[in-house]
Amino acid sequence: MFEDLERYKSLDFYARQTVEGFIAGLHRSPFHGFSVEFAEHRQYAQGESIRNIDWKLYGRTDKLFVKRFEEETNLRCQLVIDHSGSMLLPTERQGDLQHPNKLTFSCYAAAVLTELLVRQRDAFGLSLVSEGIDLQTDCRSSRAFQQYILQLLETELRVAAPTKGKTNDKIGTNRGTEITEALHLTAERLHRRSMVVIFTDALVKPSDRDPLMDALRHLRHCKHEVLLFHTLHHAQEVEFNFSNRPTEFIDLESGRHLKVMPSEVMERYQDLMHQQTADLKRHAIQYRIDYQPIDIGLGMNQVLLPYLLKRSKHQ
Repeated sequence: MFEDLERYKSLDFYARQTVEGFIAGLHRSPFHGFSVEFAEHRQYAQGESIRNIDWKLYGRTDKLFVKRFEEETNLRCQLVIDHSGSMLLPTERQGDLQHPNKLTFSCYAAAVLTELLVRQRDAFGLSLVSEGIDLQTDCRSSRAFQQYILQLLETELRVAAPTKGKTNDKIGTNRGTEITEALHLTAERLHRRSMVVIFTDALVKPSDRDPLMDALRHLRHCKHEVLLFHTLHHAQEVEFNFSNRPTEFIDLESGRHLKVMPSEVMERYQDLMHQQTADLKRHAIQYRIDYQPIDIGLGMNQVLLPYLLKRSKHQ
């Protein structure tokens, strides 16, 4: 399913804050060197090279100053995908790219990012999280490693996809959503200033909402740049758009069944969802997290491509 990644080859994906890599690259580093972008002056010390002396400034001040530049570096990017049971919504389709479920969207978007990053010689890794860290790779930068990550993503999709003609065959057997501890561990394991891209529906228990915010704050405290793709199917999960007839809802994680009349609970449900979304967005702004609400009902290209264009360094 990842054969069409070439369509994104003309795009760039830049960090917006200081990052710390290990080879020369495209992103701003916390270390000073003698690279492309001017940073500041410092006074010349006797005995050092005169190559970077600012002679124009010397002509104006009669003092010797050396130019310091921002050293460019490559990016370390950890792609974190919530693959809990709730990410399989909607279940009535196979999760193709025209009508993806949330997990399909997340895996495809992660695959696109690996294509952009490997072209830029940036390092990337993958984490699959649910009730903990189910898989986590190191960050590397090579075509061979990208193929390994794509294989992991394709395996994840094959395992998660419903069997043809049995759309609910995995209901009640999937992992729960308790990603808080996984994010704390990720914050500690990424020992350099990195970018952390999170794909999640953030559908946690009310008691876990504040701990989730603490985990996001922990990532920022460790000086990681955080991109949060809040991935939802808006028609079903936000607006509760269901026919007004007795409907049986099934929890994709626990398998619990609940039969209700949608009109009787819609207003209360919408209030709770809108409040949760507003709280998440407010905390993201407070912690300087790049918060991106994603409606997978719009289709892959209508959501992903505009964001990548906006993210470009030159926009």
